[in-house]
Amino acid sequence: MSSPRLLTPIPHPVTGLWCVHAYYTLCPWAADGRLLLAGADRATGRSAVLIQSPDGALLDRFGGDIADGGFWHTGRWQTWGPGDASVAWQGGTLRQPRVHRRVLAAGAESSVEGDMEGAPPHGEPIISALLGMLYAAGYSDGTMHPEQAPVPFAARDRHGLFRLDFTAGSRLLLSVAQLAEHPALRERIARLDAEQRARTGDGVTLMAYCVRWNRDGSRCLFHVGNHCVDKRRGEPRLLWLFTADADGGDVRLALDLSGERRGVHWSWRPDGKGLIGYGTDPAGGKQCLAMVEADGSGYRKVSGHASGGHPSVSPADPHLVATDEGGVPDGRVLLIDTRSDTVVGECRPPRSRAPEPPGRNPFRVCHHPAWDRDGRRFLINTLPGDDAVVCEVRL
Repeated sequence: MSSPRLLTPIPHPVTGLWCVHAYYTLCPWAADGRLLLAGADRATGRSAVLIQSPDGALLDRFGGDIADGGFWHTGRWQTWGPGDASVAWQGGTLRQPRVHRRVLAAGAESSVEGDMEGAPPHGEPIISALLGMLYAAGYSDGTMHPEQAPVPFAARDRHGLFRLDFTAGSRLLLSVAQLAEHPALRERIARLDAEQRARTGDGVTLMAYCVRWNRDGSRCLFHVGNHCVDKRRGEPRLLWLFTADADGGDVRLALDLSGERRGVHWSWRPDGKGLIGYGTDPAGGKQCLAMVEADGSGYRKVSGHASGGHPSVSPADPHLVATDEGGVPDGRVLLIDTRSDTVVGECRPPRSRAPEPPGRNPFRVCHHPAWDRDGRRFLINTLPGDDAVVCEVRL
């Protein structure tokens, strides 16, 4: 995969809409080749979930919420349901989120109060944090907006991981207050809270976020920390990665990326037993591409690549990793053979255009390479002009 000729727009991309797939951790293809996207009209700000046939025909379009800041990064977190017979997607606003589900054959829709960053393969219950907490902390533009948080940060017993069910509704499953009592965190958080109160009058900006499911839906990964908080608060960098079962039980610390440790963008390997992402090189302080088992054992470097991009392992080859890099105006998408730590293929798609304002916006995309189910191709976001266009890379 050494030539940009392998970068191919999907057949008949939707015109007049700014389109992205959901995220690199979610397969955008149904088993029969249908493609799940989200698109926004930049003039009206309205977004929609889109389903296209393998030959590019628009089969369905639904949802109509205003595209908020997060849309320009991850669309509506649209996710295929069991058997590809339904679609779940994120709606509402960051302060008042709702999750919707559409049964495709009947066109019937239902919704539940709450948020999600991708639904699990079994459909429901969905486990998710409140994405609005992340944005209020400063994730998008580096500035804290506490008035925009769906729940006050200090109310740790009211936010955390929620369980969403389209019949039973939503309830708090694991609160941040409970998670802060984990034996690996308790003493450190108590000390840091006291130090932060001396500086600003409140504790550290602790939250749960970034829930990611393994391929069979048996376990999820989630983050606890503050690594995206407004730096002017002077808080130390906190980031712990935990795994849990589908009911929120058997919570295990998989990785500590706090303090001087560096790392980002962790997700499940296709085997469902371990994780891949960027972490600290065991041989030194540099960042590297690494793997770890779900219980925190077996941390190891697999490549010296250090972009901090969005890495994932091919479902067909445990030694082949797709990841990406930033850049202006073009980014870079590459394949790495972890056995030899060599780049075995790359392309440089358009990624941004000027003038780019701060925060998430329609002037920039992340490529987010997302594999199909068989490892034959992956989908990426590109920005060749005013509207983002998804493109396919075939191996």
